[in-house]
Amino acid sequence: MTSNSAIDQTLREVFGFTEFRPHQREIIDGLIAGADAFVLMPTGGGKSLCYQIPALHRPGVAIVVSPLISLMKDQVDTLKAHGLKAACYNSALGAQEARQVLARLHSGELDLLYVAPERLMNEDFLGRLENLEIALFAIDEAHCVSQWGHDFRPEYIQLGRLRRRFSKIPLIALTATAEPHTRRDIIERLNLQQARCYLTSFDRPNIRYTVLEKKKPFAQLLEFLESRREEAGIIYCLSRKRVDQLTAKLKEAGFAAAGYHAGLSGDERGRVQEAFLKDDLLIVVATVAFGMGIDKSNIRYVVHYDVPKNIEGYYQETGRAGRDGLAAEALLLFGLGDVALARGLIDNSDNEERRRIENHKLNAMVGFAQACSCRRRVLLGYFGETQAEPCGNCDTCINPPEMLDVTEDARKALSCIYRVGQCFGLGHVVDVLRGSKNRRLLELGHERLSTYGIGADRDKDYWQALIRHLIHQGYVEQDVGNFSVLKLQQASRPLLRGETTLQMGRPRKPAGGGKPATGSIAATRGPAANLSEQQRELFERLRQLRKEIADAEGVPPFVVFSDAVLLAMVASRPADEDAFLQIHGVGRHKLLRYGESFLAAINS
Repeated sequence: MTSNSAIDQTLREVFGFTEFRPHQREIIDGLIAGADAFVLMPTGGGKSLCYQIPALHRPGVAIVVSPLISLMKDQVDTLKAHGLKAACYNSALGAQEARQVLARLHSGELDLLYVAPERLMNEDFLGRLENLEIALFAIDEAHCVSQWGHDFRPEYIQLGRLRRRFSKIPLIALTATAEPHTRRDIIERLNLQQARCYLTSFDRPNIRYTVLEKKKPFAQLLEFLESRREEAGIIYCLSRKRVDQLTAKLKEAGFAAAGYHAGLSGDERGRVQEAFLKDDLLIVVATVAFGMGIDKSNIRYVVHYDVPKNIEGYYQETGRAGRDGLAAEALLLFGLGDVALARGLIDNSDNEERRRIENHKLNAMVGFAQACSCRRRVLLGYFGETQAEPCGNCDTCINPPEMLDVTEDARKALSCIYRVGQCFGLGHVVDVLRGSKNRRLLELGHERLSTYGIGADRDKDYWQALIRHLIHQGYVEQDVGNFSVLKLQQASRPLLRGETTLQMGRPRKPAGGGKPATGSIAATRGPAANLSEQQRELFERLRQLRKEIADAEGVPPFVVFSDAVLLAMVASRPADEDAFLQIHGVGRHKLLRYGESFLAAINS
């Protein structure tokens, strides 16, 4: 059994951290002891450490399943920078390179091997593993295994066989984006019913969420970018055509931008991604094809030029900003025209069940964009997490809407959900409240309910906004696994009994096909915003040194040190190696590798 002091020493000496984040230690101890685990942590929350440290404290090699070649490469580069023996085995390797990786695998030279799911589940490769000592299996981006996941991948389904074939080897599945239904599906498909589940907060408090009505989108984008010219960011679009058009317009406006989508050649996509990772390119305009493989820690903003198709995708994409924990921005330009386009793409599917799931998810996304309350509470609520107080770091908190007392109307809505047997969706409940005479309602006899027509004085948009507010606040559950029917939660009882009251922001009327702005675009809050002129000079000097070292080593700058580590150097100005080693994120291997150069730059 590995001692606590040995694990703490690995954390300090190898990774340069002095303490674990919530649940990390418990997960690591369990995995080292041979227990399975299902881990849900936000992007940048420290998932990788949960299997990387056990890989160093269990005999054998850790096999890490990863969906993208680019993601594997970044993670392997980062591990090598920490002094670990890591490699990847995928289709990007030449024949000679592949043989060398397999030779290192069989000779026991590797701590971790990253492999794609289809390569891992190849019968020949599984046969190889049966003759080796395996420390553990780690399945990254585990939401890909679920049909409810926003990025379902058929090749992930076969991974459920691992638990049966290698029953004695611990298995850990990790994801940053899975609402409750997806979580249950992952556990079932991977045969992890006996695994301990660890759910940390989804909250990324350093990200500021802003939604603006899409009026003159390019002008709005230029306004946002003007104060962020020195910062790296991603702009997401719904179509390849939009990517190409927007990239051209940004170049005309003097921005160094490049497009990325599946219609471009593999060489061009590789060039764009490499330039972005190495800070040679600051803006990438992309479809959702870009990003899952991006470990870049200093992305300062993510803009959604078009509305995403689901909250999981939105959460994961915005989560690529501020992975270093420093302030970051997430801007969504929202227009109902984009919603119609997204719904059209969904309705092209021949799979009726898939259409139903994706339409539910799109409706939830619209609910987030049209929310009149704290956006972070809405976002966290979707993933089953409750936040007691408004966040203070989203547009509706910074510029709150006019508040209405909706207690009486909320009781009407809750009563109506109860009267229809908690068996119908939002649209039907609104129809009953407003006294609709549609055929389905009359066939069910719901015109005879006591709640029929009691909300006829309010329009459809108001009732939809109110019921979404009840969902966001935890009074009502929208059961995605059961045709999105509405069900009362325990929290609704005090409200129904008149023991509590409820307020909601006044719904803003759409203008020009979208949602009105909920506040001005926030001023830049980049990593150097609060530095003195002298400190800013040192920060830029360290960034330049980091870039020179990274270019010489052929790795992205963040692999050397993150912006957060550079800022810690600026703040503490270490004078010697002992002081340099005390900086959060500096391990002994990086001290030996980079300490002399950075100390010289700091003390010059």
